[in-house]
Amino acid sequence: MEKIKILFLADSNSPHTLRWVKSISDLNYEVGIFSIHRINKDLYKDHPQIKLFSLDVSREIQSKSELNVTKLVYLLSVKKIKKVIKEFQPDILHAHYASSYGLLGALSGFHPFIVSLWGGDIFSFPGKSIIHKSILKFVLEKADKILSTSKIMQAEAKKYSNKDITLTPFGIDINRFYPKKVNSLFHSDDIVIGTVKTLEERYGIEYLIKGFHLVKKKFSALPLKLLIVGGGTQLKDLTALTRNLNLQDDAIFTGFVDHDKIQDYHNMLDVYVAVSLEESFGVAVLEASACSKPVIVSNVGGLPEVVDDGVTGFIVDSKNAEAVSEALEKLIYNSHLRTEMGINGRNKVIKEYNWNDSVSKMNYVYREVFQNYETC
Repeated sequence: MEKIKILFLADSNSPHTLRWVKSISDLNYEVGIFSIHRINKDLYKDHPQIKLFSLDVSREIQSKSELNVTKLVYLLSVKKIKKVIKEFQPDILHAHYASSYGLLGALSGFHPFIVSLWGGDIFSFPGKSIIHKSILKFVLEKADKILSTSKIMQAEAKKYSNKDITLTPFGIDINRFYPKKVNSLFHSDDIVIGTVKTLEERYGIEYLIKGFHLVKKKFSALPLKLLIVGGGTQLKDLTALTRNLNLQDDAIFTGFVDHDKIQDYHNMLDVYVAVSLEESFGVAVLEASACSKPVIVSNVGGLPEVVDDGVTGFIVDSKNAEAVSEALEKLIYNSHLRTEMGINGRNKVIKEYNWNDSVSKMNYVYREVFQNYETC
């Protein structure tokens, strides 16, 4: 049987893109990927069969907000994509992120055309102006299949399209994320609270720090430690906040950590906290749960979907350091509850968010789309 050819339009360096593209390639599809920016080819050395295409734009130029630069990049991209489509001859075009690569896919005129929603493209982009909303509607109208990783994104997309939107949860590799002993940055008797997130304002890490400060002040005799894993524009501000709260001796900021090592940092934690101000899904929360860690999340976006309140963790109000400290208090004094919630969390991931199941669902989508167009 001839291989089905999938051409991805996506950020080739994103860990999420890497997982999708490589896993689909392993399912005996012929896979190509087009990115606007320069591709880090080292990331694909273990899958040399994947064809790499790029406009070769540096990230610095791509990130510029000037309208003339943006227009030029997109005009060049559409021309390049049409050339790549002619060369690669895909059976399916699959764009990840509706408002950027989705627009390029829609403008290419190729069908069948699949669009995967990622979050900001459906929650933030259409609210910028009437033009932005029109662009999103145009992309979704051109799509033959629309995919969403969370129910809340699925519901949001219904505001801009009458089409069916298929749920394709982003699963977790349970053979990589699992409870294990690691070389920790902390002493064995420390109770480590922390997060694994990009350090940006929308992830509400200041409320984690302030909540940690409240519980640390209340239970000063306990060996409480704070671990914040990730880089971002708020690194200086957040480290300054820990100094202002006199937490500098109890907090570790790792800066950027390669995603291949993230599971080790999850296993250094006793409690994982993600009290974002906005979040479309909650991959890092599921990674923590897969490592049998109890979690505390805010009641925003897709986070409540991945946590069973009182079973795998606690759901608290956003922008509320006191609520974070109260949830932490329930966990730090009760090691049995931490263990129980951690076990429940891993079982939930195995049952509902196993990566192999996610890939199987995507495989079904591709086969369905391909067969529908073959019979047309």
